Amino acid sequence: MPYVEFGPVEKRIVQVAVENHADLIVFGAQSRYLIEPEDSSDFRMHFSLPYTAAADPGHPHTISLKLRDMNQLFNSMDPSPFIEKDLDDDAEEFIVSWAQEFSPKAPLKLRIYLDQWPAEDPKELIRTAVHNHFAHGAQITNLEFKRLMRQGRTSLFIGLLFLAACLILSKMLLGHQAGTWAAIVRESLTIAGWVAMWRPMQIYLYDWWPLQRRSRIYAKLSHMPVELVQKGKS
Repeated sequence: MPYVEFGPVEKRIVQVAVENHADLIVFGAQSRYLIEPEDSSDFRMHFSLPYTAAADPGHPHTISLKLRDMNQLFNSMDPSPFIEKDLDDDAEEFIVSWAQEFSPKAPLKLRIYLDQWPAEDPKELIRTAVHNHFAHGAQITNLEFKRLMRQGRTSLFIGLLFLAACLILSKMLLGHQAGTWAAIVRESLTIAGWVAMWRPMQIYLYDWWPLQRRSRIYAKLSHMPVELVQKGKS
């Protein structure tokens, strides 16, 4: 098999697969698979050809999961009703990680292969549960963003007050004094004042946009088509 260098996302998915004793991972330019084994203990990696627009019109990017049964998709510790259950952490991380690799405007579709098909058709239940999970994730992320903005405003107010106090104190007490120690104290007050501005600057320059990006991804996933395929059928 030729040597292939994986990026950070592929390496993370391989790590998740190994930790969960996955038997097969299929990476494609437009189709991503995480396939779990039935009994096999060996581990292999293969590549699939990308889907074409004709094969999947309107949804060029498909995220595919192969599961033994539909309970594998959900958090077994969550006592909520089925359509309100949280997704399994590994399944959510896999879906979100690949969604982040695609353009924000690119349409996505989730395709789930089930080995064990339940007595009642689970398509609508799973589709609703997946959409509810990511819609709830988008709401939680929006709340985190609002809390971060409130914290940023509070931090900015405190930082500006402290910076002004340090500059005024430095000017009033040491403005006309010469000497090494006066210069050290004056510079120390100035530095301390600007250090107090570090947290609001971090929030407004760096911390807000990952939350916005995650919220957009969750909102996108909450409306993506979800397709269920029974084992042996296409």
